[in-house]
Amino acid sequence: MSAHKVSPDLVVLPHKGLGALLFGSTQDLAREIYGEPAEVEQLNSVDEKYKTTVWHYWQMGFSVFFDEDAHNTFTCAEVDNANCVLWGAKIFTLSEKEIIALFKSKGYKEMDVETHEWGEKRVSFDDAMVDLYFEHNHLVSVNFGIMPAEQKSDTIIFPN
Repeated sequence: MSAHKVSPDLVVLPHKGLGALLFGSTQDLAREIYGEPAEVEQLNSVDEKYKTTVWHYWQMGFSVFFDEDAHNTFTCAEVDNANCVLWGAKIFTLSEKEIIALFKSKGYKEMDVETHEWGEKRVSFDDAMVDLYFEHNHLVSVNFGIMPAEQKSDTIIFPN
């Protein structure tokens, strides 16, 4: 079990970050905020052109991703902690309809829905860079980030 220095602020901030950890932050800052991760995983694309380091904080219910192409800075998060907050709402307590209404109330109207053959359903709001995963009609995880480096120009721009 990894101890953390500060109680994690599990607030999803689309286009900005996870609580105090803003997109573009360094691994050192993540370590300062959350402590040592319980597990570190290296992910590579099939052609090994893109490399990502994932820090898993299993006990706290989230993982943070650091993209090598973005100078190993924070670019994405996955949260499955039931206490996670989005726009003031504990998102894991909301129904799928309520979550969709919340996104629409914030101006995110375009969504994509896909149900995988194993039963998991993904609801994506691409303009918010947020994917929501449901199993048996209950939210099980939220993934969010900034535009992947391979879809941008050579210059990486982080949100303020």
